Amino acid sequence: MPFIYVLISALLIGIDQIVKSQVVSHLQLGQVNSVISGVFSITRLNNDGAAWSMLTGQRWLFVVIALVAAAFIIYYLFKFKGQTVYQISLTLLLAGTLGNLIDRILNGYVVDMFQLDFINFPIFNCADMFLTVGIIILAIKIVRD
Repeated sequence: MPFIYVLISALLIGIDQIVKSQVVSHLQLGQVNSVISGVFSITRLNNDGAAWSMLTGQRWLFVVIALVAAAFIIYYLFKFKGQTVYQISLTLLLAGTLGNLIDRILNGYVVDMFQLDFINFPIFNCADMFLTVGIIILAIKIVRD
């Protein structure tokens, strides 16, 4: 039943928002806390753009894109009823899309916190991880089909 995937997505959105709230409550903007030296840090960043701060300041563009994407994801979540792998990937995509959308609407920016210190990679959050894993699963499934 597709509604279970909507509930799972809501749970993942809740996790994303709780993590972001904890970071905002416990870290100053720009503060870095090393978890594994040279490998992984928790860094509070307010990102009003996309990865690598692309399209900085385009809040409403991102809001519109996210709303359209969420509508398509929900449509396909129900269209692929009974196709578990598609539904799992779409659930992750929905959670990631809506998790960051909430930030953009409420704050005007997305709270990011996970930093890989060993590579030049954007600082990211739980919603970004959901999006990335969802895209990977979806891409593998499409290629295999």
